[in-house]
Amino acid sequence: MNTTRIYALCLRQFYLIRDNPTRLIQIFGWVLFDLVLWGFLSRYLSGLVGGETRFTPLFLGAVLVWYFTTRVMHGVATAFFEDVWTQNFLNVFASPLSTGEYVVALVATGMTTSIISLVFMMGVAKVFFGFSVFAYGVYLLPFLLILFLTGIALGVMSVGLVLRFGPSAEWFIWPIPEMLSPIVGVFYPVAVLPLWLQFGSYLLPPTYVFENIRVIVGGGAPSITQLIFATVLAFFYIFLAYEYFKKVFVQVLRTGLIARYSSESA
Repeated sequence: MNTTRIYALCLRQFYLIRDNPTRLIQIFGWVLFDLVLWGFLSRYLSGLVGGETRFTPLFLGAVLVWYFTTRVMHGVATAFFEDVWTQNFLNVFASPLSTGEYVVALVATGMTTSIISLVFMMGVAKVFFGFSVFAYGVYLLPFLLILFLTGIALGVMSVGLVLRFGPSAEWFIWPIPEMLSPIVGVFYPVAVLPLWLQFGSYLLPPTYVFENIRVIVGGGAPSITQLIFATVLAFFYIFLAYEYFKKVFVQVLRTGLIARYSSESA
């Protein structure tokens, strides 16, 4: 794996953001809107029950860490879409670049933008609503690790889906985090879901993060076993997503479908 080629792809993404400030909206703009909405909602609900410590960590904290997953996924996917939108995907692979190097570059780009976005979210939550995710203690690190790995898996899978079904499938990618949020129990315990849906929920790593966040808010001790299991599960999904991407890439090369990325606009 050539780190120089990986660095070159990451540098390209930096130039794209630097030369077009409107791209900063996806890093800071949507984050700010969501935090303001859920921040004021948490404050309103806390005022109704007369307690400040109940709804803010549950709702605003959950939104903050879940949006971190969303930013990781969208960061990986957007780096790929930049090549699709500019019809540059074939040009990239005209070089000696391997699929592994390409995926690593996508992940590195998504990781960088998501970390910047996370720091911004933490600042907004602290300044405007007096909430810090450090209220979760040392468990914040495994929480963010699990959500970060989940975001990578979702992002690589999304790239594979668009590569398989064409640029027009992009519309299906953006709402994936919103589609998953009811299943993983971002705002409520998984126990409220139907039994058949609970089974699917426990197959998703973020479920264990939000279940343990509620344990912390309730004054209990999180389950280390659950967090370890969720971490292993997230790595497994990254492996599956990468294998899916490689399989799809070979398929579109073999069938000639990759040519649509030079003739079809997103």
